[in-house]
Amino acid sequence: MTPDEPAPAKRVHGSGHAAAAEARRPLAPTPRTGWGRWLPGVQTLRQYRLEWLPRDVAAGVVLTAMLVPVGIAYAQASGVPAIYGLYATIVPLLAYALCGPSRILVLGPDSSLAALILAVVAPLSGGDPARAIAVASLMAVVAGVVCIAAGLLRLGFVTELLSKPIRYGYMNGIALTVLVSQLPRLAGADADGGPLETLWAFTRALLDGRWHGATLALGVATLALILALKPSPRVPGILLAVVLATAAVAWLDLGAAGVAVMGEVPQGLPTFAVPWPGGVDLLHVVAGGVAIALVSFADTSVLSRTYAARLRTPVDPNQEMVGLGAANLAAGFLQGFPVSSSSSRTPVAEAAGARTQLAGVVGALGVAALLLATPDLLHDLPTAALAAVVIASALGLFEFADLRRIHRLQAWEFWLSMACFAGVVVLGPIPGIGLAVVLAVIEFLWDGWRPHFAVLGRVDGLRGYHDVARYPQARRVPGLLLFRWDAPLFIANAEWFQQSILRAIDAAPDRIRRVVVAAEPVTSIDVTSADMLRELAATLGQAGIELHFAEMKDPVKDKIRQFELTGAFGADRFHPTVGAAVDAYLDAYGIDWTP
Repeated sequence: MTPDEPAPAKRVHGSGHAAAAEARRPLAPTPRTGWGRWLPGVQTLRQYRLEWLPRDVAAGVVLTAMLVPVGIAYAQASGVPAIYGLYATIVPLLAYALCGPSRILVLGPDSSLAALILAVVAPLSGGDPARAIAVASLMAVVAGVVCIAAGLLRLGFVTELLSKPIRYGYMNGIALTVLVSQLPRLAGADADGGPLETLWAFTRALLDGRWHGATLALGVATLALILALKPSPRVPGILLAVVLATAAVAWLDLGAAGVAVMGEVPQGLPTFAVPWPGGVDLLHVVAGGVAIALVSFADTSVLSRTYAARLRTPVDPNQEMVGLGAANLAAGFLQGFPVSSSSSRTPVAEAAGARTQLAGVVGALGVAALLLATPDLLHDLPTAALAAVVIASALGLFEFADLRRIHRLQAWEFWLSMACFAGVVVLGPIPGIGLAVVLAVIEFLWDGWRPHFAVLGRVDGLRGYHDVARYPQARRVPGLLLFRWDAPLFIANAEWFQQSILRAIDAAPDRIRRVVVAAEPVTSIDVTSADMLRELAATLGQAGIELHFAEMKDPVKDKIRQFELTGAFGADRFHPTVGAAVDAYLDAYGIDWTP
């Protein structure tokens, strides 16, 4: 909610045309230093334009209608009582309005976190609602601390390590986990456990007739209506479906027929409480909180970049982490549970004309007013309808089309995604995200472990020197090995670099007198690779071969001096270009060769 808004962005959907047209006068940029940097909401409030107020209020009212059923549904999907879903809706919206940088991002309970929360809450709470919310609130505190610390340390880039295929695999696994967990509630059946166990138990319950007909009919009808209205952003499909389901329960007295309903909702607002569930495995809670921090920020960073691009505003991933952390921290100490940005509620706010985070504040106040004034409105809300809301959101998490494209372009990344998906489904959400991080690091380092390299030669009619493997007709300089290494030099590939040069020398068509490393792609070296270069120079020297470098970047030369390698090479071993290195070799050995 900060920003610096140059030209108005063109919108391609919704009623955003008018909203974008209003934003012609730019706001002053958020201060990059001092307290104003950490409280962008204050900066926006100081520059608030009165003409925005009607749209923000209207958007907040629309949001309220959607926040209530969604908050309750995700609370039950997360294994905590329904009322805490409303607490986790009110508090984070207010905290993010103060600390969050995005103009219209909506935070709250989210389907992508439900499986993670449930995976920790279910085994640790033992069915005790008070213990369940204490565990969930403590996870929110952990996630908040991790996000704030990462933001202050400027670690917002960390989530970029999760490549698109890995994110798809993880989210597809989460989507399946969430969907399967809600099937028993949708049908009034009794089944629980992990995704595979729940699916098996649910299938057996259906085959054995252990399901409730009226519950299933109501749940399926609610789900069908939500999915049918989903393509129309101006129609509040979730609200309409939930209202109709609640009305059907009340009018037809389906509660007496065995349809499970939410029942009495406590009246009042959240109060401050330090979450401390005694006698639980805190390591499990902390691991869950860290996993939630990673997933929620990955989701939030993608969504904030999307809307920043639409509104032509800058993106500050570190402040985004701080805002998300503040929202989770506030939720944890005010009887909530972990939250993330919402890819379903944010478009609603945008389509309703939201201009700033004031829309979220109005939405939070609307939910609070409902709790204080009319909590009985939710008495007949059927749990099957809430399950339908969660299932509809889970269906939106699946990604198939782009995975097919990835399989066509690079099959191994597709199978990496499938491995991550299987890890979440089989091992569970918490170990699954650990596997996702491990796979992401391996994928990130793979190209560096075994990078491309080339022996270079001269190709008639082409300037420069080129890979002899691609140009077999290339002419090689007699006695000279031109070797290009297409990666930084570091601990993982230092030995491979040395072996590759020695093998290239052995495979050369004539005796090699000098090796020139075309080092322009080498962006860095570390201590291990520096020691390897010293050993390589000594090994080659014993064989009467000189080691030279061409086109080495100045920062890498600085590292050469820092690691005390200058004495091993000497200034004459470094050449500005490959051509200059070839000329120096020809002059030194008196070789008549035409470049």
